[in-house]
Amino acid sequence: MPSHIVTHTPVHVWAILAFLVARGMIASRDREVAVNKLWIIPLAMLALSLQDIAAKFGAGALPLAAWAAGALATTLLVLRFGPVRVAPGPRPGTARVAGSWAPLALMMAVFCTKYAASVAVAVLPHARQDAAFIAAVCMLFGIVNGCFLGRLLADLAAVRGFQAASPAAAA
Repeated sequence: MPSHIVTHTPVHVWAILAFLVARGMIASRDREVAVNKLWIIPLAMLALSLQDIAAKFGAGALPLAAWAAGALATTLLVLRFGPVRVAPGPRPGTARVAGSWAPLALMMAVFCTKYAASVAVAVLPHARQDAAFIAAVCMLFGIVNGCFLGRLLADLAAVRGFQAASPAAAA
């Protein structure tokens, strides 16, 4: 059965996996990033998650409430307890981002959740109607999206802080 699932997975799914792994490897190294590009991966993961929720379960109250609960709680936790990842960049509009394996882990969590949920509803179509399954999948997406959103908001707050403290801002 597992080999049947893997061999019947569309090729574009493996291309998405390869892209996410490549982006995660890049994120594992310290790098200079344009501040406006800090949004890209969190928004892409948000779009992948919400698209999957809508496609599998619809935009009803249960899927969205479970996603929102996970996203809100995790965003607040990451904002409160997450590490500072950014420092001023050498050029205006840039930031130095500390390398971390967390983005790769989070992207793999979105990918694996999406893949596993797709397999589950293909094998067990009634899972699309199971409230516990819906809540678990949507909350898991929300938790991972909350990690991304919390990190993004913390990064943007740090950027605002060091931009406000820069000599150019004081002039």
